[in-house]
Amino acid sequence: MPIIVNLDVMMAKRKMSLNGLSEKVDLTLANLSILKTGKAKAVRFSTLEAICKALDCQPGDILEYK
Repeated sequence: MPIIVNLDVMMAKRKMSLNGLSEKVDLTLANLSILKTGKAKAVRFSTLEAICKALDCQPGDILEYK
């Protein structure tokens, strides 16, 4: 898959757990886990915006094209 999801890297940099991020962005742990492991087929812009806001980062910090 040419799109790499670096959510775990950003979470580690911000010292935020999956549970903490789940509460801040109002997503289930299951959905965040799917995204974190790179198994997601799509991401809503509203979800991406909420994650970026919670982690104080840019979309390019989370998504990478290889």
